[in-house]
Amino acid sequence: MNFRQLDLNLLRVLAAIHRTGSVTLAGKALSLSQPATSNALSRLRDYFEDALFVRAPSGLKPTRLCEELAPAVLAQLLALETVVTGHEDFEPARSDMHWQLSLSDLGEMLFLPGLAGALRSQAPGARLSNISVAADEVAAALEARDIDLAIGILLPKHRGIRAELLFRENYVAVASPQWRPASGRSGRMLSTRQLAEASFVVASPTATFHGSVEKMLTRMKLQDRIVLRARHFGALPDLALTTDLLSIVPEMYARNLSQRYDFRVWGITGAPAYEVRLVWHSSTDRDPAHQWMRALVRQLFQRPVRAEAT
Repeated sequence: MNFRQLDLNLLRVLAAIHRTGSVTLAGKALSLSQPATSNALSRLRDYFEDALFVRAPSGLKPTRLCEELAPAVLAQLLALETVVTGHEDFEPARSDMHWQLSLSDLGEMLFLPGLAGALRSQAPGARLSNISVAADEVAAALEARDIDLAIGILLPKHRGIRAELLFRENYVAVASPQWRPASGRSGRMLSTRQLAEASFVVASPTATFHGSVEKMLTRMKLQDRIVLRARHFGALPDLALTTDLLSIVPEMYARNLSQRYDFRVWGITGAPAYEVRLVWHSSTDRDPAHQWMRALVRQLFQRPVRAEAT
């Protein structure tokens, strides 16, 4: 095949169909009619002498050749877009950008109010949406530009994905003021033995905090003490206050709760730290708008990280 004979506009269609799994949706994304998109796919198939996409119950699925081509094509298109737009000045006060973030339900409670307030002050014409993306799908969503950035307990190792530590904290336990450990001293810290005698309620979200609390309990061999699992962190305050259950939560969330509820907060002996990161795609490294947004997130939420003892 002769590369010079390939209409490079067709590659945008290839990337769009790969992202959406649909000729119709790809056409809408590119402002093309369905016949025009179908014709482009037909030309791509002729050029590569491959079906590229085959029908499946959930939509069009890429062939092995397409799985090799599409990520490389998308990376080059994003890089070109960055070069073309990278020299434009960004003025937050005049921006009408629609920012798309991925935050868990806990992330919404902890990060969205501060971020929304800053945007309303500095970029009042901008819009913001939280797009719930499972932790293992964040890299693909960033690559496809379905989201602009993510904040959470994330450490993606995919090529082209950037991650920056915002802060490191510990897990703590919260309970009603009447709750006491079944044995031992009732101090500021709960021992492993005291935890093993307690019963837990935990939240198991599917987005960017992705079950990290339950994983921590599993590492501490306490998973059998979980008697109630909620889908959202927002359910935990009432559950902890109205039952004899102990709730394990990130420390930042516990501080947030203690401002509004009459909770008792306990430290946990031997609890591992959790790390919250800002995650984005390398194709936006030099984009002035994205640079401004990342700087805003750092300004609002980044905290000095103490070196771990060795």
